[in-house]
Amino acid sequence: QVQLVESGGGLVQPGGSLRLSCAASGSIFRTYNMGWYRQAPGKQREWVANLFSHDSTSYATSVKGRFTISRDNDKNTVYLQMNSLKPEDTAVYYCTLLGTNFWGQGTQVTVSS
Repeated sequence: QVQLVESGGGLVQPGGSLRLSCAASGSIFRTYNMGWYRQAPGKQREWVANLFSHDSTSYATSVKGRFTISRDNDKNTVYLQMNSLKPEDTAVYYCTLLGTNFWGQGTQVTVSS
């Protein structure tokens, strides 16, 4: 069993930044392949970014160049740095252990003036 807890969401103006965190349980975090997804109201959950255990990353086209996924293995935490935020980035953001049914509870990000 892996527990994932997201934090760091909030209200931010367009063009602003936020950093989301996802704290994971487990002693082998450094081997985990992690992902961030988001779900906007009335829309399906969509993939945002992946970070693999060997530190390769991939991003959805809509966030590439603005978002950065990273990890701190000593803190068992994966991050999503979000810059140049747009109103269309408004969603609940979830982290997941890729290839499993382990998801966090989500954190709300609202981009609005």
